[in-house]
Amino acid sequence: MNAKRLAGWVAAALFSVAAVAAQTSDYRISAPLTYKNLSIFLIHGKDENTKGNILTLQEAMDRGLFRVYETSEVNQLEVENLSKEFDVFIQSGDIVKGGKQDRILAVSIIIPARSGRVSIDAFCVESGRWTKRQNEDSTKFTSSNDRIVTKELKMAANGARSQSDVWAQVSEAQQRLATGVGGGDVTSKVSTSSLQLSLENERVVTSVDDYIRHLSGAINGQDDVIGFAFAINGQINSADVYVSNALFRKLWPKMLKASATEAVSQARGIRLADPVKAEAIKGFIDDAEKARPKEQSLSAGAKLVTREDKDNVLYEARDEKSKVVVHKSYLKKP
Repeated sequence: MNAKRLAGWVAAALFSVAAVAAQTSDYRISAPLTYKNLSIFLIHGKDENTKGNILTLQEAMDRGLFRVYETSEVNQLEVENLSKEFDVFIQSGDIVKGGKQDRILAVSIIIPARSGRVSIDAFCVESGRWTKRQNEDSTKFTSSNDRIVTKELKMAANGARSQSDVWAQVSEAQQRLATGVGGGDVTSKVSTSSLQLSLENERVVTSVDDYIRHLSGAINGQDDVIGFAFAINGQINSADVYVSNALFRKLWPKMLKASATEAVSQARGIRLADPVKAEAIKGFIDDAEKARPKEQSLSAGAKLVTREDKDNVLYEARDEKSKVVVHKSYLKKP
């Protein structure tokens, strides 16, 4: 299927989904909920999408409704939505496990029901393997339970869009995680280069679960939350905004897990700065929105709009035909 045809399908599938709040003044930022070195800020705003049939990549794969196929091309995979009724939201940075090497999908987009096979940009997050791993199927990917976990890795995948930069940042993330859990090695003997297997390391999982237990209830009773921001060690890290509260709620566990993992990776040897206030998060988002846009067409009918200044960067994922904003990712530069 070509990108033009998919773009038309995406536009139809999204119906009247509007852009994520065009003016940042539409957002209200909650006071932080903090555990250890991680502070979570909820972003409240208008629910722009009332369509309730969108699945996340993780739940669609768990239900057997979505397939991600190996193509033997490092930076390209094929995806297929098998569902007759559900659309599926893919977020740039979602890790897919299996194939000839673990990848991250490099496009934020909604794949419509009955899509057929669609080519999609990808990056490798496991540089040392190009064969079947244990009992996995090397022709396709089995799960998507995790995401990339540092803002430097997000910038490598979304900004530089460089495979070599992604590999370098995967290695850096593994080293940070090892330090964060008290030293030693968090890589797997099965594949030392696999970020996914490092995220499954027992010490990493135990440390991350501690944060999740204390922070997962932050969204309880909140029906107008469309995103969140977080700070680590008293420093603003990033923020993500979506088209609806319903979609955000589905993504929240996976996003909190990734944020907690990054907090674990920075949990040792750093003196905490003064606590970040909600007003600072609002200013960070506003400043990122003001930067001049730069547009780039990607695979699967997606467009990436980048707004960048000396301190911040905003990656805005749009459907190329309908101009719908699928996802906004704000990052504070290191």
